[in-house]
Amino acid sequence: MDAAVEPFKARRIYLLLRDRIGSGALPAGDRLPGEPDLAAAYGVSRVTVRRALEQLVAEQLVERRPGVGTFVRAGLPALGTTVLDFSDVFSHLKEMGRRTEVRLLSFDYLVPAAAVAAALGLAPGERAQRAVRVRMLGDAPFSFLTTHVPERLGHTYSEAELASQPLLALLERSGAVVGRARQSIGATLAGPEVAGLLQLEIGAPLLSLTRLVEDEAGRAVEHLHALYRPDRFSFEMQLQRTGALGERRWSPLPPPGTGDAANNQNAKPARPPRSKRTTS
Repeated sequence: MDAAVEPFKARRIYLLLRDRIGSGALPAGDRLPGEPDLAAAYGVSRVTVRRALEQLVAEQLVERRPGVGTFVRAGLPALGTTVLDFSDVFSHLKEMGRRTEVRLLSFDYLVPAAAVAAALGLAPGERAQRAVRVRMLGDAPFSFLTTHVPERLGHTYSEAELASQPLLALLERSGAVVGRARQSIGATLAGPEVAGLLQLEIGAPLLSLTRLVEDEAGRAVEHLHALYRPDRFSFEMQLQRTGALGERRWSPLPPPGTGDAANNQNAKPARPPRSKRTTS
């Protein structure tokens, strides 16, 4: 059997069992089938099953009792999950910086890759301050972050400050007035380095985010590339129905207490005539 395939099979078994535990199909206190039975049921080796069970044990979803078996744990721990609200990104980023910890892996000045340099509007050969960090919720890592900041701004904070304070707060302290950001979200697979830092199998799925932060004059002040564990991080956006009758659509809901959200918090959208249909 191809040894490279085994980790993916182990992860598949782990995910199947985790889903059954999460759905209640395997309730707390239940004894899982033995390794030989699980191997036969899923058509894999006992080694593969053992790796899957070890991952469940590491996440405190099951416990192994020597000579007895493997049991679903009672009182399953709540999975530490961080949620970022798209309707108020910058406030939530600051709050995340206060309630999570960060490990600064590298801090240097260099000429960035062409795509990053172009996004930041750097001149040929102009350097940027690059930082690589892992953000933690308790002892659980959930994101791998690579940021580039124009050198003129990077010199306004130290390596020690970046290791203990949110980058956004440091940029604002430097005098940059953050006005807007553009970001895109996709998916990718974990390479060896990132997988090790985020405590994942190589090839595990990750959320991928690229964000370009600009000041009020439209000048780029930060380029971020972030990789997130999808089981420990999620994006959230609250929506409202807007537009004329017959052409209603979903639009982002402003943060509570601001603008139309405060004025219309009790308002109900008008009901379209029965002869017209709205799009979802």
